[in-house]
Amino acid sequence: MSGNTLEYRGYCGSVEYSAPDRCFFGKVLGIRALVTFEGTDIESIEREFQASVDEYLELCKQEGIAPEKVYSGMFQVRVSPETHKALAAQAENGGKKLNTVVAEALESYVASRQS
Repeated sequence: MSGNTLEYRGYCGSVEYSAPDRCFFGKVLGIRALVTFEGTDIESIEREFQASVDEYLELCKQEGIAPEKVYSGMFQVRVSPETHKALAAQAENGGKKLNTVVAEALESYVASRQS
């Protein structure tokens, strides 16, 4: 992910800095459950993030519930009917599925932002 996120066991966590408190803090992204962590330096924020993910997964196991999946790869995109029609036509003319065209466009967008 970016320079302000951590990754562990498929979960991503935000990292922010609080100058008044002189500490880093964050939360696990992409799930409804509120899973937070904090630390005073890079090593401690990474350690606390990992511990928070592990605790979340253990709690789910103890309660017999499935942990929320992170970024399933499916989401809805709303566009105008005209854009939908044009995309579908271009995809078909190119011998591709609409999902493939959209995925390629999004992957290109992400790649351009990581440079």
